[in-house]
Amino acid sequence: MPGGPRWDRRSMLRTGAAAFGGAGVGWSASALLPSEASAATSAAGETLTLAPPAGSETAPAVVGRHQAGVTTPPQAHLALVGWDLRARRSRESLRRMMRLLTDDARRLAAGRAALADTEPELAAYPSRLTVTFGFGPRVMRELSTVDAGLEPLPAFRGDALDDAWGQTDVVAQICADDPITLAHARRMLLKDARGFAEVRWIQEGFRTARGTAPAGASMRNLMGQVDGTVNPDPAEPDFDGLIWADGEAGGGAGGRAGGEAFAGGTFLVVRRIRMDLEGWDRVDRRGREEVVGRRLDNGAPLTGEHETDAPDFNATTSFGFPVIDPASHIARARSSDPVQRFLRRPYNYTVPDPSRPTGEDSGLLFLAYAADVARQFVPVQRRLSEMDRLNEWTQAIGSAVYAIPPAATDDGYVGESLLGTDA
Repeated sequence: MPGGPRWDRRSMLRTGAAAFGGAGVGWSASALLPSEASAATSAAGETLTLAPPAGSETAPAVVGRHQAGVTTPPQAHLALVGWDLRARRSRESLRRMMRLLTDDARRLAAGRAALADTEPELAAYPSRLTVTFGFGPRVMRELSTVDAGLEPLPAFRGDALDDAWGQTDVVAQICADDPITLAHARRMLLKDARGFAEVRWIQEGFRTARGTAPAGASMRNLMGQVDGTVNPDPAEPDFDGLIWADGEAGGGAGGRAGGEAFAGGTFLVVRRIRMDLEGWDRVDRRGREEVVGRRLDNGAPLTGEHETDAPDFNATTSFGFPVIDPASHIARARSSDPVQRFLRRPYNYTVPDPSRPTGEDSGLLFLAYAADVARQFVPVQRRLSEMDRLNEWTQAIGSAVYAIPPAATDDGYVGESLLGTDA
């Protein structure tokens, strides 16, 4: 009645009194699920089943023991949300927060409305939605019962880090092919976390829309470069050792801690890289290719013809100069150590900024997944920061690292193996 107490799922969980099941609240979601296929009639009167629309496609919520969104083919849109836990943080409150987030993420990814969703119509088309959760160093140090070996990233030469884009306690990587689906999922998760954490930042990104380029084509960043050519392929025998923590200390990429509780997890590096596109515009095409070490038309190294051709750093011109500049981006990023590889999942960003001559701030949200950040990512980034010609037009303004726990069990939540059992 008016003025009486208002009970909802979030208030019940926050007080530790969540005794309700889901009965009676799932009807609106199921009523709104799109049909998996539509029917048409041929000229001969036969009934034909058509492929489902792209909006009704779902991505696997769990890949083995891994969270979705790492090896999932990248979707067109990204919202990266970073939260800081409130001052009176506790393991118990983080458990409750992650239960809420995991439950709603699971429902939304399946095309079902979140519990207490006031706009369930917006959840009807999942559009390959995935949500990937991670914990920052402070959470792993103070609240986790498991030592996964997560350490803050070291300082790199040339960085101009803004704390507004810095390290947070919790992160959610939300990806979908439809921006409305993405915006709705983000709003639901922000509502879930409101009583437990404060938003430090939301970083939005985009890639080429589905259907614009051939499936599997490498993304282009806003400088026109093909980005992600050297990504390890899941079919390669060393892929799992490079990306996933298997719980065996010293195995795979080396030095992993966490034991069985972290097996199936990985680590995420987030770097917000601002681009000087106005300055880049003044560089001619040949100069751009020499800076990068690759052709701009198809991404091939300057010594090759195709994007995936191996670069020949020993090749010289008729005058004896290297074809690929040793200070080019491709040369500085490459290593003879096969361990110094990781899975890139980059997104472009552009936001209005009237203080800049162009009226906008543009760049790259560089996301990288690795089993051992210190051994795989850090050496590469140090080489780039020391002598990469591309640094004249790029600068990191944000940096963070996260432990990505294994996937949740069917009735559990992400992070449960790291946070222990409820009291």
